[in-house]
Amino acid sequence: MEEKIYTATVSQLNKFIKQVLDGAQILNNIWVKGEISNFKQHYSGHCYLTLKDEGGVLKAVMFKASASHLSFTPENGMKVLARGRVSVYERDGAYQLYIEEMQPDGVGSLHIAYEQLKAKLAEEGLFNEEFKKPIPKYPMSIGVITATTGAAIRDIINVLSRRYPCAKVLIYPSLVQGDGASAGICEGIKYFNDTQSVDVMIVGRGGGSIEDLWAFNEEATARAIFASKIPVISAVGHETDFTIADFVADMRAPTPSAAAELAVPSVYELDEKISSLKSRIVFSALNLIKFKREILSKLEPKNPKTKLADTRIFIDELTKRLERNIRLIISKKTDKLKLVAGKLDAMSPLAVLGRGYSIARQDDGKVIKAVADAVKGDEFELVLSDGSTRAKFI
Repeated sequence: MEEKIYTATVSQLNKFIKQVLDGAQILNNIWVKGEISNFKQHYSGHCYLTLKDEGGVLKAVMFKASASHLSFTPENGMKVLARGRVSVYERDGAYQLYIEEMQPDGVGSLHIAYEQLKAKLAEEGLFNEEFKKPIPKYPMSIGVITATTGAAIRDIINVLSRRYPCAKVLIYPSLVQGDGASAGICEGIKYFNDTQSVDVMIVGRGGGSIEDLWAFNEEATARAIFASKIPVISAVGHETDFTIADFVADMRAPTPSAAAELAVPSVYELDEKISSLKSRIVFSALNLIKFKREILSKLEPKNPKTKLADTRIFIDELTKRLERNIRLIISKKTDKLKLVAGKLDAMSPLAVLGRGYSIARQDDGKVIKAVADAVKGDEFELVLSDGSTRAKFI
């Protein structure tokens, strides 16, 4: 039998291969396991990647419509299970996997999405303590965002009414599970911020699986809590695990009941505190009165005549002290004057004359100190201790 030879153009051959692959039922809906490499996300939203294992590689593409439903961000090195169809891109003549659904292999996609968002928001600083707002000590109104059915709302109301019945409680009903839950929570936060009708908010629900709690792990919820000007207490009923909302909130409570306790003080504790303060004030006041009375007892008023007599005696004593001091000063000055006068008297020329000496003086008053100063026959004055006389040089 003669072998038949076919002739075809490249385009025709690529088209034929595409038809063969598209016609293979098994290739129209197949799960492929592999490791992501060469991952690129186009600005259009399409994702291009390669799946590989120890023995080969497979090109793949995931269009925006399918990629928008991913609950995690694909990364190089991540092992995944991808479902789609195998076909040929005719222009390049290369077959590839057109992915419609993808999930992590061995680890839940929600867990990976949780860890990825947690790392992203932590890097942006949304969990930093510096952004945490203080919870008011004595709130006048509390906003609660949760479902109106279920145990969470009943627990919160019961605790608030028991611990702090004077506060007003405003409830914003919202889905807390499934589609639209995150949007409802965000709307509640925005409503209370726009109206400024509450002093603090409690946002939460009862416990559940990670799927049930997912609304509190969504990025929109986290950013709404962070942007709130009103302090937010997260109250998701899971004591051991944390949601993203717990990290962003200003305070985290392990259960809705615990959140209500953290949001308000206890009226019984306040009553005890007020009683204690009252006792301390009364005790301090009594001590102060006692102290003032003791001071007053030492300041008994005196009779004006007695006071006047005491003043006169005091003045007399001052006068005597003044006279005594004046006499003492005069005595000291007199003694000093006598001492100086004695010294002056000892140095006086008159004292020298009193001891038998005399002074020879010319008519012009000049003292004759030597014989050479005298001229024979001249008269001069001779001063003695008791007067003077005339004399002549011979």
